[in-house]
Parts: sequence; C-alpha cells; structure tokens
Amino acid sequence: MFELRQYFLLFITATIWGSGFVAQKLGMSYISPFAFTFFRTLLGALFLIPVILFIKAHNKKHQIKTRTLNKRYLIIGSICCGFFLILSESLQQFGLVTADVNKASFITSLYMIFVPILGVFLGHRLSLKIIAAVIISCIGLYFFCIKDDVSFEQGDLLVLLCAIGFACHILVIAYFINHVDGVILSCGQFFCASFLGLIMMCLTGFPSAPALIKCIPALLYAGIMSNGIAYTLQIVAQRGINPTIASLILSLESVMGAVFGILFLSESMSERELFGAALMFSAVILTQIKLRRTKQSE
Repeated sequence: MFELRQYFLLFITATIWGSGFVAQKLGMSYISPFAFTFFRTLLGALFLIPVILFIKAHNKKHQIKTRTLNKRYLIIGSICCGFFLILSESLQQFGLVTADVNKASFITSLYMIFVPILGVFLGHRLSLKIIAAVIISCIGLYFFCIKDDVSFEQGDLLVLLCAIGFACHILVIAYFINHVDGVILSCGQFFCASFLGLIMMCLTGFPSAPALIKCIPALLYAGIMSNGIAYTLQIVAQRGINPTIASLILSLESVMGAVFGILFLSESMSERELFGAALMFSAVILTQIKLRRTKQSE
C-alpha cells in the first residue's frame, strides 16, 4: 500500500506539471514571458515557506532528527539551481508563444535524455542504450516538429533549449541535494529565480495592471500547483521507492501535457506528429529502463 500511494502521488505530480503547460500558454495572452516566470517562481517560493515551517514544527513535536543546515551549500545551491530554473522556464515561456502545448510538452520531456548526455562531461559513461535513445528521439523530433519546409519553428527550438536547461537544472540539484534539505533548497531556488526574473522584467517592461489581473488564475496555477505543490510532492513521493519507476511515472508529464492541450485548448495532433511523439516518449522510457544481464546455465 505504501508504494502504491507513492506511485499515485508521482502520477499526480506528472499530471500537475502536464496541465501546467495550459496555464503557461494562457498566461502568454496577457503578460510577457519574463513577467509570467517572475510571478510564478515568486508564488512558488512564498507557498513553500509555510510548508517548511509546518515540517519544522512537526519534526520538533515528534522529536524527529533533521539534517543540519549547511548555509554555504544552501546559498550556492539556491543561486545555481535558481539560475538554471529561470533560464529554462523563460525559454519555455518564449517557446510557448508560438509552439503548441502538446508539442512543447513532448520536446521538454527530452531533458531526461540530455541528463545522461551532459553527464559525460562530468565523467559519466555513455551507454549504448543512451546512444540508441538519442537516435530514436532525434527521429521522433523530426517527425514531430519538422514541417514541409524541413526546418524547426522558432518556438520548437526555444523549447528544445529549455529541455537542455532543465537537464542542467537536474544535474545541479543532484549535487546539492546531498548537502541540504530538498524542500528548503527548492524554496531557495524559487527566490533566486524570481529575483533574476524581476531583473529581466524590469529591463523588458512591467505588465499593465488590467493584464496582470486577467492573468492571475494562470499565475496561481503555475506558481502554486506546478511549482510549489508539484515539486514538494515529487520530493515526498520519491522516498522509499525505486527511482527508475519514479522517473517513468514522472515522464508521463509529456503525455499529460498533450492531453490537456487537446482537452482545453482545442489543439490536435496529426498522424505524423503522433508517430513522432510515440518515438520520443519511447526514447524517454528507454533511458529509464535498467537492463539486466542474466547468466545462461550451461
């Protein structure tokens, strides 16, 4: 029952992240990408403050030993994670100006392939399985994004760069999570990301009050649900279960993004795009499956 509950929480996380693409797409109708990213990351940070206080009070009440706070790692980790978060989310927001939700969600899911590829530069070996996944994903990306003019649309390219940014974000988190509390690090990265987003918004212009008011529902969903709740659920749900299974469930974010794009934005997918999406999703799954070698008895 414990594992079943954890799997269900991970599926909720993937569903929230997938549905968040709709909120991001709708938000672009009212305010700029930098303004949207600033407000959503700020809302995510503010939401996590009472969560952290609640966890702290709960642990103190039940005398649960917590990890000693390493301020140095927390500050550096928050800055590094916040930088890659604001970079990735901004690229995604700009990409969604022209890219469909279903297409953006699938391209974003390629971060699960870029993670092991970028890991090569950190001394990790690149297996034949990952090489095969990259080839499959590139073929799928061609069928999913390339039109008759044989070229990427600008929005597709921006979302692809966003996927690389998210891969860097995951690798940075994987390092700092060994030194600080995950929820506190998540809150810190949101504050750092919102600060950088504020600077970019100041340089590009503030949204008007009427436009900001109209965008509030989309901002609340993206900030509280996609950022605050989903990230917290991910941390809680991954405790005590197989990380490979957890990654497989979370990769359903791309599927849910396409589903919500069709349901709420009247988007559609051609047979060519469905074939490309299936190849890309298969490549994502392939990167998360652990192949075992068995000895054959003589």
